Amino acid sequence: MTLWASIQLALTALRVNAMRSSLAILGVIIGVASVIVLVSISEGTKRAVEQQIASLGSNLLIIRPGSSMFGGRRGGAGTATPMTEADAAAIRDEIAGIAGVSGEVSLTATLVFGGTNWSTRVHGVEGAYFGVRDWVIDEGQAFAQADSTSGARYAVVGQTIVNEMFDGASPVGQVLRINGTSFEVIGTVEPKGQSSWGSDQDDIVFVPLRTARSRLGAFGQVPVRDPVATIYAEVSAGEDTGRVIADIQDLLRVRRDIQPGAQDDFNVGDLAEFIRARNQTESQLGLLLAVGAGIVLLVGGIGIMNIMLVSVTERTREIGLRLAVGARKRDIRNQFLVESIVLCTSGGLIGLGLGYAGTLIYARLGELDIAVSPVIVGIAIGASVFVGVFFGFYPAHKASQLDPIEALRFE
Repeated sequence: MTLWASIQLALTALRVNAMRSSLAILGVIIGVASVIVLVSISEGTKRAVEQQIASLGSNLLIIRPGSSMFGGRRGGAGTATPMTEADAAAIRDEIAGIAGVSGEVSLTATLVFGGTNWSTRVHGVEGAYFGVRDWVIDEGQAFAQADSTSGARYAVVGQTIVNEMFDGASPVGQVLRINGTSFEVIGTVEPKGQSSWGSDQDDIVFVPLRTARSRLGAFGQVPVRDPVATIYAEVSAGEDTGRVIADIQDLLRVRRDIQPGAQDDFNVGDLAEFIRARNQTESQLGLLLAVGAGIVLLVGGIGIMNIMLVSVTERTREIGLRLAVGARKRDIRNQFLVESIVLCTSGGLIGLGLGYAGTLIYARLGELDIAVSPVIVGIAIGASVFVGVFFGFYPAHKASQLDPIEALRFE
């Protein structure tokens, strides 16, 4: 018997028992749809996080004060003596392999322009900050490094501020009041959208670092001169990040008078390490999703085997008649094996359609850039065919081993 004839017989048998066939492939449909939806969402989320991290800069080091000690008790992260502008300058001037450094302070402030006011985060930064944090100037210009130490009242604003305060019109040259102090808007930055944790990255205002402290009271009273909350350092391309971190730690231990053997009261965070940890978590999540979908396909395969065994029993006389008129055992085996494969492949194609639709719906509702990978489609369909072969072989083999005489006597 030819392959095409076997396929035609399989389709005929499935149409005759349409309801039973539909229930049999339900597990395969759910399994394939689960693979498509879950893996596509996982990959889409992974790409979104990677884009957010890339917007921060994968070669970025974040330096913050650590925990303080008072009477043997820890004060919590960030309670140690603040970093200073001098620390940032020392890192920039004394550490090899540094492309740029900027200190930062921030505060919540009220903006006023015309009859509109808006509450947002204002960041006091140095001129190098925009390059270090990968903020691209969209219109106008950023303030210079000298402006960050001169007390200049300049502001660079994000797209959300442009939309909310200036109705989408160009704000360059306008005067914006921040906590009652007038600032000239000299530039805007390109939109970055939401961060991976849901905050609006474009709802932001940048002002010179010392202006934020002196005019806006960004840091209050602290026991150091020119404090900063955070220092951002960009590692030059091709440099050994581990070596740069070690050099920064050695430098700050000296500058902060930390004795040998004592614990550091500062932290140097490596964003690349965060990326590696996130990738490992994503891989483990993907493995769990694959295992879950595999279990669903396994259950579906068991259902296929059960239905095929029932089909062999119901069609025993048919099998005996075919054997009696000259059909070979391999023809019988191939007939039922092809029927199992067609059953599972049909389920796989239906599951593919449902999975693709589910992915599009989730992408639309979640406003995520999610695409169904051709590789995942191939794996899902291949898995459904494998299930058909693996779980259909035993019933097909059992059918081919029936004795023609006994089969014809079967009631």
